[in-house]
Amino acid sequence: MDALQGIGDLGIGSRLKRLSEYMMKETQIVYDLLNIDFDPYLFPVFKVIRNKTKVTNTTISKSLKISQPATTQTINKLVNKGLIEIIEHNTDRRKKVIKLSSKGEELIVNIEPLWKSIEHTIKVYTALQSNSLIEHMNILEEKFIHKSFSEAILEHYTMKHKNLLEIVQFEEMYASSFYKLNIEWLETYFTVEPYDKEVLSNPQKYIIHKGGYIFFAKLNNNIVGTVALMPFDDFGTFELTKMAVSPDHRGHKIGQQLLLQCIDFAVEKQFERLILYSSRILENAIYIYRKYGFIEIPMEENPPYKRGNIKMEYKGLKMKKSLL
Repeated sequence: MDALQGIGDLGIGSRLKRLSEYMMKETQIVYDLLNIDFDPYLFPVFKVIRNKTKVTNTTISKSLKISQPATTQTINKLVNKGLIEIIEHNTDRRKKVIKLSSKGEELIVNIEPLWKSIEHTIKVYTALQSNSLIEHMNILEEKFIHKSFSEAILEHYTMKHKNLLEIVQFEEMYASSFYKLNIEWLETYFTVEPYDKEVLSNPQKYIIHKGGYIFFAKLNNNIVGTVALMPFDDFGTFELTKMAVSPDHRGHKIGQQLLLQCIDFAVEKQFERLILYSSRILENAIYIYRKYGFIEIPMEENPPYKRGNIKMEYKGLKMKKSLL
């Protein structure tokens, strides 16, 4: 049992301190992963300097309700990092005013989008219903156990800045992820048939060695989505299939990025046709397919999937190939 939780209301100060230190540490992890040279403990003073024009040490202390020595200590750290400059006051040379340096201005451009993701994550994690602050902290700490603060920040930031999501091709070490993601998806919407397990357990045999391709969405070194392109006939037709996204990462357009990867790849490799099978119960998926240029085409009498009741083809393929 958590000893601090067991203390109850008497430990509220220590609990708040622990939460604060945890969130600072996790924020530092994010800064480090994104190669941003910043210390979260410097944030309040740096933000005041950023928001006000040429402030003084006293102004900062009063704005944040902190001591002059604490303010001075933080200012010295910001000076050492080259993020601020201290200059003489225009009318009173006894006073020193503080402003962002050119390096500080550059940092603002890079860091403010991340601050928005941090703010969003804090709002999501603290939007709780509780009867007391202690209960609120109990729930919050449970959320942090389920998914760390740094992981949640990075996920939101990545969804807003797609460059952090990497699309990679099949490697043997990803085979288990291909199986797991697709089984999770099938169990959510349909039932897993013996043939499903056979194909998903042997992606090299049924897809790669037959001239197919498998792509994975990689987020912070974790595989969170996958899709396959399987040869459908001997005339250059490929089937877009086996698309699945981790339940924890759905709703962030990862599937759409995998879809776009397949379309771009089909154009690059000059496929003759790109088709897919789906189910009409997956209304959102059908909407996305139509959005990106797939249209419904007639279904054969004996479709390859029992669960499939709609067949679609990407109609932009020939037009895009003609532009190459």
